[in-house]
Amino acid sequence: MGWLFLKVLLVGVSLSGFLYPFVDFYTSGKTRGQKPNFVIILADDMGWGDLGANWAGRKFTPNLDKMASEGMRFVDFHAAASTCSPSRASLLTGRLGLRNGVTHNFAVTSVGGLPLNETTLAEVLQQAGYVTGMIGKWHLGHHSSYHPNFRGFDYYFGIPYSHDMGCTDTPGYNHPPCPACPQSAGPPRNLERDCYTDVALPLYENLSIVEQPVNLNDLAQKYADKATQFIQHASTSGRPFLLYVALAHMHVPLSMTQRPGAPRGQRLYEENLQEMDSLVGQIKDKVDCTAKENTFLWFTGDNGPWAQKCELAGSVGPFVGSWQTRQGGSPAKQTTWEGGHRVPALAYWPGRVPVNVTSTALLSVLDIFPTVVALAQASLPHDRHFDGVDVSEVLFGQSQAGHRVLFHPNSGAAGEFGALQTVRLEHYKAFYVTGGAKACDGSTGPEQHHEPPLIFSLEDDTAEGLPLERGGAEYQAVLPKVRKVLADILQDIANDNVSRVDYTQDPSVTPCCNPLQTACRCHTM
Repeated sequence: MGWLFLKVLLVGVSLSGFLYPFVDFYTSGKTRGQKPNFVIILADDMGWGDLGANWAGRKFTPNLDKMASEGMRFVDFHAAASTCSPSRASLLTGRLGLRNGVTHNFAVTSVGGLPLNETTLAEVLQQAGYVTGMIGKWHLGHHSSYHPNFRGFDYYFGIPYSHDMGCTDTPGYNHPPCPACPQSAGPPRNLERDCYTDVALPLYENLSIVEQPVNLNDLAQKYADKATQFIQHASTSGRPFLLYVALAHMHVPLSMTQRPGAPRGQRLYEENLQEMDSLVGQIKDKVDCTAKENTFLWFTGDNGPWAQKCELAGSVGPFVGSWQTRQGGSPAKQTTWEGGHRVPALAYWPGRVPVNVTSTALLSVLDIFPTVVALAQASLPHDRHFDGVDVSEVLFGQSQAGHRVLFHPNSGAAGEFGALQTVRLEHYKAFYVTGGAKACDGSTGPEQHHEPPLIFSLEDDTAEGLPLERGGAEYQAVLPKVRKVLADILQDIANDNVSRVDYTQDPSVTPCCNPLQTACRCHTM
């Protein structure tokens, strides 16, 4: 209990929504020098085709499109998994789920989280003298030492998991619909139908729950306010900073807020996309007016759109997974088809990242960890292997050489969680296991195993519609290379420092600010 109290003092307590807790952090030492600041923004369930700069006809992301014209846009950039927790674990560790242990999502009642022997990007930069902040969705464990404040972040403001994993009084739009939290005691509810309405969704500031249930209608603006406050204070502190912003957009439920000036009849999804874009614009504007020349801003997504949500889901662009759609099911989120893991990505750093450049380099969320560590002049942990690489030369326009090989782990649609069932080798993609996630029409594509694998040429077939003929010369030339790179990484993982995750569930770990009130209720903001 003494350590917990000390930690609260160290990370600080919010005072009227102002970042008062950082006074001690900001005034203790002038260590910035030439070290850059980093702002990493991670969208949730955003489709590759949602970004206007990626897909002609999409005009709902003017701020992001402007950022693309002022920086570098990546068109072959991939999430490290195609669902929430594994993707975020890989971003913060630079390691695939088979190494860091996180292969599927944590629940509201999960006892564990990202293993404590895994070193996060925030911990590395904290040791290098950085002030570190995280705003938004964590989803890497909320109980005990798995909380963000114990994983390298000096400041945290956000929700512990996805915002469909708890009821609110502003439930928004979802399929099936989420009702509001119960106001008084009543009969037990069907959790699958009612979106976990037994416990309300909490909003944290550091170790304290400041609002339960959180108001989803003003959550985006709260995130923007906290992010800009953090940047403002960190920029005047004399110390470099890392800010990781994990947005609620575009995950369901979508907000019911009607944006001023939105065209009549505009899709709710598009309204929310514009709200997300506005939030990112506010963060970028604050960077521009405070620390523009010395701040690297990286925007990307955690996985593709959740097609099961029908009109509440985003666009995969040209990556429609035609082979899978013919079998049934969705080839987007939770799958290893391109629509599940190819995500929008932008890099912005005036004077360092070239302006209005489109990069075709094969890159991954895994690369954020080693790249940021290198730019921060810090050191990677020496007792483990990394799947990401330092891509600074690509970012600065000195190279187009990204990965030769990427591995796409199963994230829920078919096969064993975390298994490397799909291999990207240059412009070829080999599937050992295929399957679809639940689609809008309720269908689910059957799990199918392929030995030898299906191999597609993404250079000629972005829709992944027609695999190479197994007896053809091209297929026969690629197959042994695919088998070798897969065998090599599996051997490397077997020889690595591999973590084990505790996915045990216990209702007592569910965040609750006041267990004596229905659904847990508190409002201190």
